[in-house]
Amino acid sequence: MTIHIEQLTFETIIGLLDFERITPQRVIVNLEIDYHYEGENFINYAEVIALIQEDMHEKRYLLLETAIHDLIEKITTTYGQIESLLLKITKPNIIKNAHVSLSSGWSKK
Repeated sequence: MTIHIEQLTFETIIGLLDFERITPQRVIVNLEIDYHYEGENFINYAEVIALIQEDMHEKRYLLLETAIHDLIEKITTTYGQIESLLLKITKPNIIKNAHVSLSSGWSKK
């Protein structure tokens, strides 16, 4: 089974620059989770969304790299049935004429 969370958009403090530490900026999160589904062994995607938003609001990351690493670890630890995932975080307004994104994957294999 695969869960697709696409264009999860919210504002948070993230980044190294002075203004990024003061003013929340919009981020867009895309996540693909492959997991073994059997019976009642499902993943509640609303809980995954809440986990991502709460973590990013609480930790106020300096780097996208750290946010991605921590979120992957938290999600895969929370949901042991995950086989693989791909997480992408985009900062659409940090550069005037471009969206900047980082992504990383994880696999149990």
